[in-house]
Amino acid sequence: MPSQDHPAAPYLDPAVPPDTRVADLLARMTLREKVGQLNQRMYGWDAYRRTAAGGFELTEALHAETDRFEGLGALYGLMRADAWSGVDHGYGPGIEDSADLADLVQRHVLERSRLRIPALFVEEVPHGHMALDGTVLPVNLAIGATWDPALYERAAAHAAAELRARGGHLALVSALDIARDPRWGRTEECFGEDPYLAARLTEALVRGMQGTEERFAADKTPVVLKHFAGQGATVGGRNSAESELGPRELHEIHLPAARAGVRAGAAAVMAAYNEVDGLPCCGNRALLTGLLRERWGFEGVVMADGLAVDRLARITGDKVSAGALALDAGVDLSLWDEGFTHLAEAVERGLVSEAALDAAVARVLRLKFRLGLFEQPYTRRAAVSADAGRELSTELARACVTLLHNTGAVLPLGPDVRRVAVLGPHAATTAHQLGDYTAPQRPGTGVSVLDALRRLAPPGTEVRHARGAALTGADLTGIPEAVATAAAGDLAVLVLGGSSARTPDTEFDANGAARTVVSEMTCGEGVDLAGLRLGRAQHALLDAVTATGTRTVVVLVQGRPHAVPEAADRAAALLTAWYPGPWGGEAIAEVLLGLTEPVGRLSVSVPRAADRLPVHYNHKDTEYGSYVDGDAGPLYSFGHGLSYTTFHHGPPRPAGHTVEVDVTNTGTRPGRSVVQLYVRRLRAPVWPRTLELRAFRSVELAPGERRTVAIHLGAGQLELVGADLEMVVPSQAVEIRVAVSAGEALTAVPLVLEVGRDQSLTAPDDTPL
Repeated sequence: MPSQDHPAAPYLDPAVPPDTRVADLLARMTLREKVGQLNQRMYGWDAYRRTAAGGFELTEALHAETDRFEGLGALYGLMRADAWSGVDHGYGPGIEDSADLADLVQRHVLERSRLRIPALFVEEVPHGHMALDGTVLPVNLAIGATWDPALYERAAAHAAAELRARGGHLALVSALDIARDPRWGRTEECFGEDPYLAARLTEALVRGMQGTEERFAADKTPVVLKHFAGQGATVGGRNSAESELGPRELHEIHLPAARAGVRAGAAAVMAAYNEVDGLPCCGNRALLTGLLRERWGFEGVVMADGLAVDRLARITGDKVSAGALALDAGVDLSLWDEGFTHLAEAVERGLVSEAALDAAVARVLRLKFRLGLFEQPYTRRAAVSADAGRELSTELARACVTLLHNTGAVLPLGPDVRRVAVLGPHAATTAHQLGDYTAPQRPGTGVSVLDALRRLAPPGTEVRHARGAALTGADLTGIPEAVATAAAGDLAVLVLGGSSARTPDTEFDANGAARTVVSEMTCGEGVDLAGLRLGRAQHALLDAVTATGTRTVVVLVQGRPHAVPEAADRAAALLTAWYPGPWGGEAIAEVLLGLTEPVGRLSVSVPRAADRLPVHYNHKDTEYGSYVDGDAGPLYSFGHGLSYTTFHHGPPRPAGHTVEVDVTNTGTRPGRSVVQLYVRRLRAPVWPRTLELRAFRSVELAPGERRTVAIHLGAGQLELVGADLEMVVPSQAVEIRVAVSAGEALTAVPLVLEVGRDQSLTAPDDTPL
């Protein structure tokens, strides 16, 4: 859109190359305007208010912010709705008027900007757009359990289309944290404990949301991958605590997903709260510039996490120098900080160079050009199917339900089950299926396990309900009714677990993390646990129901792997659905009834108790002994998940640069097997890990069907982090183990290969492959 001052300016010409446009615009900007492009100071919900007529008007706070820097670089959370922001359906923008609000704000920004530079609208998209009426997907831990990057890519594309149709531009998406300690409340935001699986899902996320073109299509949105790096390794599973990460652990476990996301073209990453070896990430030049930009070639935007820049004042002494440190380290865009508002002073005092400032501004401007905001600053309104969003969310929920054990094939429910008792605090509610960072849902949204079973069970099936206990606390008064209901049934479905549902009485830190939890919230940001057991009343309910003698199926709805060995010992069957989203109850019921096959596989190992941690499978290959007073291994290992049929996997065999394995469905029902390829290094230049997942393939088989699954074995599967922390494919001897879980891989018959200096593969008989 031409300005009156510069009607023919090159930066306004879409035919001009982006780098030329950026340089032209940057040369016209004052120091004050440049600083304004790097600030994301406001909470978006403070920028507007509802009018008596039902529309929106802009606040004095927004006017003051845009006047301060003659424009606005970015605005966070214009459409965010939750207990922290206080935005609900009576106040915030819904699907029908979000675009109107976004355009109203953008129009104001352009009017205040001398050079008519549009603002970026940055939104939370942790598992769907965190806005009123947005499609809610299962949380990342559930996505990890699907082992299905292609399905997740489709869901990510839908989330991007929703965001753009409502006026948003930039999506903040959790992807990079690795779940190493399930006591951490943000475990639900991780894809799992394994770097390879997380890398494949991160690639799918970037492809789905961004597409593959340099300029983003109208239904695609650039992604900010968070958090970079190592935030999943904080001590004791405590949020924002220090991390004890050596360089090798960082590179082998916590960087592969970020590296994959960068290679896939991610537009931005978010610098994490944690420190690495004493240096907070947003002040760590070696991490943000040396590694990310210089070694990996990343050219996108680095955003700081909320208020993380100001925390650097503990190192520098004041917020002015804190902002300078972050900018010099490689941060381009702040989030709510004061430090970046003083960057002009920092430049004038010589604390940071104007060249560093210009480089950061250029990256922000280039992102705006890639979005086409200078040509089309207002929302390109498009209809996005809510039904399609619901179907994708439900399809993901179906794919994440994981059957952990099934004694006597009690599942799926057979014709002998005519009376079903549906019990537990999760049985009749959808509020606790959603996970943290979820907007308020309209009444009637979603399907509970109870409602789904009543609707889907065969005619003549009697479904009775008793809650029995709350998620938290020790109130046992509801247990007698639940026991009576269970005793009168042929089978009891006991739905237990946790909740990340924020409520208005939750107290929050300035960055939105829960500080004082006074509700049933047992998971989520700021909700870390010392132990992994469920609430006292839930355990009492489990004990009482299983003691009735009625066959009991336990379903866990949770944001972390709770330690519930009693369910493994006493229940006839055990499933975990993680937080499966609003329609997760339908997916769970379908699996219980056999309308859908269970296909989920664990992306985290399930511990026996918190005092046995860590239990992740890919530890260093040392004498990993047991405890004198207990088993040190997991209750269920990474990759585990049962089906309603059985499979036979033949031994792996070499075939060129692939490994082949024959998979046969030996049961009576169709099913999906996830063939997992693990590498065990017999010789390596650095101390190896016991096992490393390096490939996986899913195969759908009818009863009696056999299929050969071929898995390519190349540099991507054989490389490791060398002694110099660079990726290398060393000359080495490796075992290739193909199995259905990490636990089974430990005892699987291996295929031994020699990797030559030229990356050639040689079988044990010295025959080249």
